[in-house]
Amino acid sequence: MKSASQSAGSPAKGALVIMAKAPRPGAVKTRLASSLSPGAITEFYCCLLGDTLALARSLHDVEVAIVCPQSDLRELAELAGREVCVVAQKGEGLAAGLTSVFAHFTKDHPRRTIAFNSDSPHLPRSVLADAFETLAAHDLVVGPTHDGGYYLVGAKTSHPMLFASDGMGTSSALERLLSRARTLELSVGFAAPFYDIDIADDLTRLAAELRLAPERSPRTASWLKEWELVAAQSQPDREKP
Repeated sequence: MKSASQSAGSPAKGALVIMAKAPRPGAVKTRLASSLSPGAITEFYCCLLGDTLALARSLHDVEVAIVCPQSDLRELAELAGREVCVVAQKGEGLAAGLTSVFAHFTKDHPRRTIAFNSDSPHLPRSVLADAFETLAAHDLVVGPTHDGGYYLVGAKTSHPMLFASDGMGTSSALERLLSRARTLELSVGFAAPFYDIDIADDLTRLAAELRLAPERSPRTASWLKEWELVAAQSQPDREKP
C-alpha cells in the first residue's frame, strides 16, 4: 500500500515504520497506570498513535507502515486505514519487532528504513527528515532518549544480531545497541535527543509544550487539555479548613 505522501507511480525512497500495539487496557503505556485509569490510558494512546501517523504521513517520498504483534494486526489495520501497511512481527517483544521491521522492509533491496515509536508525535518533522538523510552516510541512525533508550533506529539492510532481548526498554538499551553496532562494525549517526511518554512527569512536560503549539499534535493536545482540567478540578480546595 502507498502512503498519502507517496506519489502515484513512483516508489517511496524510504520507509517509516511505527512500532505499535492495539490500544487495549493493560497493554499500552503501563507505567502511567499510577496516574491514569486504564480507560484514560487507552484513549491517550489512541491520540498519540493518531498524531504519530499524521506526522509520518507529512514526510515526502516515504512509505508509512506499522509493525505490531500478530494478535493486534486486525485492530491496528482498522485504526490506521487503507493508506498504511500493517505488518505482523515475527516473534514476541520489542526486539523481535525491530528485527522484523528491517527483515521485511529491506528484504528485496537496501532501503532507508526507520523504526519509530508510537508516542513521540510531538517530535519536529525536521528531525525525522534529517534522520533519513543521516542514513545516506551511515549504516545506522539512532535517536537517543533522555532516559537511556532510543525513540528511533534506522538502517538500510537487515542486521539480525543487532537487537537482543536483554536490556530492551531499560536505561541501558541505547548503550547495548551501540555496543552491538560496534561489534558488527556498523557506522552510526545520531538524530537529535528527545523524550517519549512513559511517566506522569512526561505528561506534564508534553502538556506544557502543546499548550504553546497544539498544531504539532492536535489530538494529543486536546486530550491533555481535558486531562489538565479534570486534574485541576479534582484537587482539594486549599481554602477549606
